[in-house]
Amino acid sequence: MVDIDLSKGGAYLINGVDIIVEEAAAQGALANKVAAVPTKEEAAKNTIAYKILENHNTSGNMEKLKIKFDKMTSHDITFVGIIQTARASGLEKFPIPYVLTNCHNSLCAVGGTINEDDHMFGLTCAKKYGGVYVPPHQAVIHQYAREMLAEGGKMILGSDSHTRYGALGTMAMGEGGPELVKQLLNKTYDINMPEVIAIYLKGEPAKGVGPQDVALAIIGAVFGNGYVKNKVMEFVGPGVSNLSADFRIGIDVMTTETTCLSSIWQTDDKIKEFYDIHGRTESYKELKPGSVAYYDGVVYVDLSKIKPMIAMPFHPSNTYTIEEVNSNLMDILHDVEKKAMVSLDGAIDYKLTNKVRDGKLYVDQGIIAGCAGGGFENICAAADILKGKSIGSDEFTLSVYPASTPIYMELAKNGKLADLIGTGAIVKTAFCGPCFGAGDTPANNAFSIRHSTRNFPNREGSKLQQGQISSVALMDARSIAATAANKGYLTAATDMDVEFTGPTYHFDKSIYENRVFDSKGVADANQEIQFGPNIKDWPQMVELPENLIIKVVSEIHDPVTTTDELIPSGETSSYRSNPLGLAEFALSRKDPAYVGRAKEVQKAEKAREAGECMGEALPELRDIMRKIKETYEVSKENVGIGSTIFAVKPGDGSAREQAASCQKVLGGWANIAHEYATKRYRSNLINWGMLPFIIDKGELPFENGDYIFIPNIKKMIQDKQLKMKAYVVNKDMKEIELKMDELTDDERKIILDGCLINFYKNN
Repeated sequence: MVDIDLSKGGAYLINGVDIIVEEAAAQGALANKVAAVPTKEEAAKNTIAYKILENHNTSGNMEKLKIKFDKMTSHDITFVGIIQTARASGLEKFPIPYVLTNCHNSLCAVGGTINEDDHMFGLTCAKKYGGVYVPPHQAVIHQYAREMLAEGGKMILGSDSHTRYGALGTMAMGEGGPELVKQLLNKTYDINMPEVIAIYLKGEPAKGVGPQDVALAIIGAVFGNGYVKNKVMEFVGPGVSNLSADFRIGIDVMTTETTCLSSIWQTDDKIKEFYDIHGRTESYKELKPGSVAYYDGVVYVDLSKIKPMIAMPFHPSNTYTIEEVNSNLMDILHDVEKKAMVSLDGAIDYKLTNKVRDGKLYVDQGIIAGCAGGGFENICAAADILKGKSIGSDEFTLSVYPASTPIYMELAKNGKLADLIGTGAIVKTAFCGPCFGAGDTPANNAFSIRHSTRNFPNREGSKLQQGQISSVALMDARSIAATAANKGYLTAATDMDVEFTGPTYHFDKSIYENRVFDSKGVADANQEIQFGPNIKDWPQMVELPENLIIKVVSEIHDPVTTTDELIPSGETSSYRSNPLGLAEFALSRKDPAYVGRAKEVQKAEKAREAGECMGEALPELRDIMRKIKETYEVSKENVGIGSTIFAVKPGDGSAREQAASCQKVLGGWANIAHEYATKRYRSNLINWGMLPFIIDKGELPFENGDYIFIPNIKKMIQDKQLKMKAYVVNKDMKEIELKMDELTDDERKIILDGCLINFYKNN
């Protein structure tokens, strides 16, 4: 492993260079460096993050932030649901610039007309409400944002988890769709002031080391221990100036995989040059910490010690150096196979050791793509490594996806496109599919190396119930090219003898001017929205009842449960404009029985709402109600019935709201967890009116199929109680305690109203 050190407590950064840990500062080390020693509270206000948040906070209280963003962006598997929700809540015009890109379902390959129907919905909404529409194949969402939206000192909210533009001086956050709806309706993004962690860079990367290598090294050091969870990562230190803009961008986009809230970097002339190249010089702003800035922790990264990395299946934090893998091949592959038994629930005989040929690891596929891999410098470096070589005519394939058409055009002009194609690689248009399972799906049992963002289980062609499994490892474009040059045998780029040409990038703005629809903020109220048969409204949802019965219908004991496992990506993306249609896929690759169980419970709730007998719809509920009535006065008028899932730590990964909304439309009222993997998943639960319960670690007091009764739940939410008495109801009533983390006033009201849509209707 690459050594990355983490401070045990807070620290002060002096003049952007010297770090003094809090313990040493208390002993006088800080006073020896600065003439006037600020308090910790004063120094904390000198971070870049604090200044940006302060400029966007409307609450007047820097402990309880109410943020208004400058711009927003969404892609074609999120913007339909967002706009539909906002329309139902009174949307008349986009109040801030809102860009709708089409880079996820851009192939229009699954489900008949429904993908292009979504695109036409987006175009007509951009006209009607005053937005920007980027057609399919023009750019992936984050590259367009870098090229055309980012500005120094500004904030952008996106409905994709990899919304990260910190390297360009923009604090950006990826959230579920309801948080964007709030901004569209002139509401705010409400959070407590996050902690800020310094990512202190020094040194310079070795030749052949790329941004994905640095990113994976950091992820491997901080994911498992939650060091930066829901915090802001602020990149500082003398090493920043040794990195190009593209290199910084490549690290920055992967900060999402640490579970941090957002990221921001100090900026300099290299970032100014990026804005100059893109014709937006006025968007540059120099950002740097104050002379004495306090951070809640420090991640020390010596760039010169970073080696080519690989994140083995099935998580970006499962990191090794490529050198380690090649030196200890069988041991590491056996270890991955053991971990796979947990990730895949032992449902399939997963093997990697059979990929070893003559003592070397053979890879079936290489992909360089998307917001992480498709940058200009990454592809040029890959082309330099591969020039004059061949990827061979065996199983190994290589596909390259430039992140935008302007990048594609420049690669054509400077000859790198020809160099790549000449090797046998295939160069394709801007597309996010390889990152989420909708493009270049490998063969069964195949092993793919990708410069993309994620390698979760059940993401790339894995349908365990049908005996299908493939797996992905994450690597940098340079080492993927080195592996391709060796015809599929795992190779680090640092082992190649190559001279990197480092060509200059020229941005052709006419490509977007000729094709992108930009309303310039002018709405056309007379524009008719074009719908398709798959675009459906959200079903009606009821308010939180006085008392609640929830049945546990799925129990997941994996250390972490991803949003991919809650609602699969890939081909299901085509149904994201159809809430009920998509819900049929909920947990389908993790717990195929979930949907049926949830629907059985939902029958009782629908009967209750219709004034009918719940017991007739769900006969087993009669005994449960009878037992509860021995202690509490409950009836169909004052008790609701729904389902819940238990997962140890749900919600890692994508910002997709559908991970929560699919449970809701199937009658889900809650999740129960030991903790939530990300702030955004917990927010998605709340925005869909679901209770984000926490239960202490240890042996669970319930099991799958049990009923849990929560008396006076409505009053407890109204009274801001965070500890709630509940009962597991079988032959007796076993008392348990459910907890919740703090809720804002609006979050409580959303839960009480039943969902965000109801909240807006009622207000």
